[in-house]
Amino acid sequence: MKPILQKILILICLTSSGFFMSYGQNKPDDLLKPDFHAGRREALRAAMPDNSVAVFFANPVRNRSNDVDFLYHQDPDLYYLTGYKEPHAVLLIFKENQQDPTGNLYNELFFVQEKNPMAEMWTGIRLGIEGVQQTLKIQNAYNGSAFKNYQINFGSFDEVMFYDFKNDVRDNIRDEADLYSLIEQFKSKVNYKNISNGLTPEPQKNNLDFTTLNSIMNDLRGIKTPEEIDLIRKAVFISAIGQVEVMKAMKPGLSEAEIQGIHEFVFKKYGSEYEGYPSIVGAGYNGCILHYQENAKPEINSEEMVLMDLGAEYHGYTADVTRTIPVDGKFSPEEKAIYDLVYKAQEEAIQQCKPGTPFGQLTSIAKNIINQGLADLGIIKSPSDRHLYFPHGLSHHLGLDVHDKGNYDRLETGMVITIEPGIYIPKGSDCDPKWWNIAVRIEDDILITEDGFENLSAFAPRKSEEIEKTMAQPSPLDRFVLPDIKGNK
Repeated sequence: MKPILQKILILICLTSSGFFMSYGQNKPDDLLKPDFHAGRREALRAAMPDNSVAVFFANPVRNRSNDVDFLYHQDPDLYYLTGYKEPHAVLLIFKENQQDPTGNLYNELFFVQEKNPMAEMWTGIRLGIEGVQQTLKIQNAYNGSAFKNYQINFGSFDEVMFYDFKNDVRDNIRDEADLYSLIEQFKSKVNYKNISNGLTPEPQKNNLDFTTLNSIMNDLRGIKTPEEIDLIRKAVFISAIGQVEVMKAMKPGLSEAEIQGIHEFVFKKYGSEYEGYPSIVGAGYNGCILHYQENAKPEINSEEMVLMDLGAEYHGYTADVTRTIPVDGKFSPEEKAIYDLVYKAQEEAIQQCKPGTPFGQLTSIAKNIINQGLADLGIIKSPSDRHLYFPHGLSHHLGLDVHDKGNYDRLETGMVITIEPGIYIPKGSDCDPKWWNIAVRIEDDILITEDGFENLSAFAPRKSEEIEKTMAQPSPLDRFVLPDIKGNK
């Protein structure tokens, strides 16, 4: 080994073991605390059936190209329960206390990625056992390599609860504690087998439960704690600010990618680690593509509208805010007619948001208003006509996932949901061509309170008149001019 490399490795070995103690000093002060995660584990344990164990695996590492991986993002359930952000880990939560061979009692086990100074040179410092114990306050932590031989009699439980496997995890044959190995070791421990086609699970014991855990996590994650609401509120406000800044900066000739970049710059400016989902910026016809993600149109013209569906992810929690604006700052009569109809449907649905309201009632309100409005405009013949101008649902839960876990019976205090009606009229639709390529979605993030609701994204204007007024304001980006790219002659 070269002397300089040896010195580097020695330095890492000396410092990385203590890194977790100083690591927190470089983190934001509004991250979820270990007490939150411990409380969520206790809430899960309280909801579990008697004599059961719940098993959670980390998300897999996904390869982007050759030896480069996508930026790692933890499984939301595992993060919710631990705060752990690293790959190659498995968490076990037991309903009742268990006893190890030395007589010690435990009700949870966490097998994590082992510290490795050489690997940490390339991919960053790992918490390791000590870091998990001292930073995350999870005392029963072990290296992942210990899982293979750890004695757990899974056959003694009435229910072994976990999410069934998708068989999409890569095997690092040099690592017996990678996620692939942990899953295979677990399958062996619980006598899980796949039939020959590799698709249908065939457990040899009848205590393997693939459904109950999801139901419990829906109940837990669907109702947000005050700590979660605080982070969601910040994520949504950051996203609303991005919408406002783009309204001010919008002008003909911008590309969809530039608009995306302005939004995401605002996200990063406020400390957002990621986007909550692939950003959607669709101009003209592209707005009619519900999950348009290319954002590749090089130049937007003044006759178009832009549908912008973006959300910042802030400390694990994501926003989901959509605004649709005219590129030239003024809605045409046809654009305004469609926009105001969507706004009316959204506003009526939002006003009904309160504990006890059925999710289906909100959808019916919005669809009835849109159907009647489309008929009044002559786009459809009758409010009862079937059409695809409003093809998606009105609402979903919001939290650690953009389509978060939660139940869809009735609204409850502490839920955070979206209200997002839309109308999309692509070219060639069976209506007057003057409506073609008009696409409008308005989406806001709504907290259900004890006596009603709070619109967390209200900072971003929704009314057509307010949008036009905001777009008339100057933007600091008006003075941001870059030189042209000069290619080879």
